[in-house]
Amino acid sequence: MPMFEYTARSPSGQIQKGQLDVGSKDDVSAFLRKNRLILVSVREAPKQINISFGGQRISTRDIVIFTRQFATMINAGLPLVQSLNILAHQTENKALREVTTKVVYDVESGNTLADAFRKHPKAFSDLYVNMVAAGEAGGILDTILLRLATFLEKSDALIRKVKGAMIYPGVIITVAAAAIAILLIFVIPTFQSMFASAGMELPLPTRIVIGMSSFLIGYWWAMLLAAGAAVFAVRSYYATSNGRRQLDGWLLRAPVLGDVLRKSAVSRFTRTLGTLVSSGVSILEGLEITAKTAGNRVIHDAVMASRQSIAGGETIAAPLEKSKVFPPMVISMIAVGEQTGGLDEMLSKIADFYDEEVDVAVSALLSLMEPAMIVCLGVVVGGMVIAMYLPIFDMMNAVQ
Repeated sequence: MPMFEYTARSPSGQIQKGQLDVGSKDDVSAFLRKNRLILVSVREAPKQINISFGGQRISTRDIVIFTRQFATMINAGLPLVQSLNILAHQTENKALREVTTKVVYDVESGNTLADAFRKHPKAFSDLYVNMVAAGEAGGILDTILLRLATFLEKSDALIRKVKGAMIYPGVIITVAAAAIAILLIFVIPTFQSMFASAGMELPLPTRIVIGMSSFLIGYWWAMLLAAGAAVFAVRSYYATSNGRRQLDGWLLRAPVLGDVLRKSAVSRFTRTLGTLVSSGVSILEGLEITAKTAGNRVIHDAVMASRQSIAGGETIAAPLEKSKVFPPMVISMIAVGEQTGGLDEMLSKIADFYDEEVDVAVSALLSLMEPAMIVCLGVVVGGMVIAMYLPIFDMMNAVQ
């Protein structure tokens, strides 16, 4: 939308100037009338060329702080628009500040808060919007916002745990690749020249290492192209429905890592659905939102099958059991929750339990990967060094 610069006069005669990001000049006039201001002049702001390396990102932490402060102000009795204006002025994130300013304008124009949030999917997810809509309808917006902030904090903590588990292996692999590349490009050719001048027959391990070095130096560009093509092929295949289902299923079945991903997926599913149901969102809508936020196609399909089961008058637990993705304990607890009418409370208990399970699984993953990677790095680098020293040992034996 274009940016407009306006000059307005208050009822007391004070001149005010400002900018609005709206659709037209008529929208500027409407906004000023709602704020009891008299329009003096309005024009489209000149376009500015901003050189930047990507806009500022709105993180989950920014949304959590925004939500908690918003809930506190609503609970204290501050009007909705005033609360949003305060948040727009005090947030440190420029992108979130701009989004909040647009939300203020939409709310003042007669839209509901949920509809205003829905226009900004990069900041407010479907889950966020639907819970806010339920809070507005039930008159418990402050309670819903506090519940949302807690949910977002726990979900973000879970994601950081899983990502944190991948940092150490990534660092080790990077260091190992760099060390091997340095040996093959700079060290091995020196030994190769020395052996060539000696005119001696080289052992098989030495010939293999020298061959690897020659191939890397001569065809490094081909290896980069092959790696790029492989990444492109995998990403293209993952973009298809069948490809994503197969690769996500393989990840869930992977040793150790699959256990971490499965437990984190169960925790995310149960916490999301439990939060939605306890906030007054219908179970069918809650399952659809939960499926979208699953992050795994196999989990998504299982949840959508459960939604179809509910729509047909059956239970949630039956299709989840058929998927063979969720552990038996989870299925049993969900079934009990459905029978007793305490599904939201049961889902929260499952989520709390699996949050702890993710911690244990991540620790187990790291404890296994750390020695395994160190051993692999030692074998590869040590093997290359030994292969290059074998001819030297042969030369020493020959001299003796």
